[in-house]
Amino acid sequence: QVQLVESGGGLVQAGGSLRLSCAGSGRPFDTFNMAWFRQAPGKEREFVARSGWNGGTDYADSAKGRFIISRDSAKNTVFLQMNTLKPEDTAVYLCAAWRVGDYPEDYDYWGQGTQVTVSS
Repeated sequence: QVQLVESGGGLVQAGGSLRLSCAGSGRPFDTFNMAWFRQAPGKEREFVARSGWNGGTDYADSAKGRFIISRDSAKNTVFLQMNTLKPEDTAVYLCAAWRVGDYPEDYDYWGQGTQVTVSS
């Protein structure tokens, strides 16, 4: 069974940091693109950061300069280091893995999400 499991979320004060992890199991993901998305209550899911299978990275404007995506292919894990957090970063953060296209589709691999809450 292929799974993506996120961890590392929690409650943090504005200006603080969190490091999210997404561990894949059931198959190797070194040839997959992997990304972080987030969804706040009442809002649509939005892209945060992407790590291409070939090593390239890409960020949403809201994440540039504050978040860093990285991956450890040997551990089948992708990370999201989040610094200088703001209350508007509060959301459920989900990771995804896919092969084709710039962004994942609903039918690609998705985790269940981890809650990040930033207090002001």
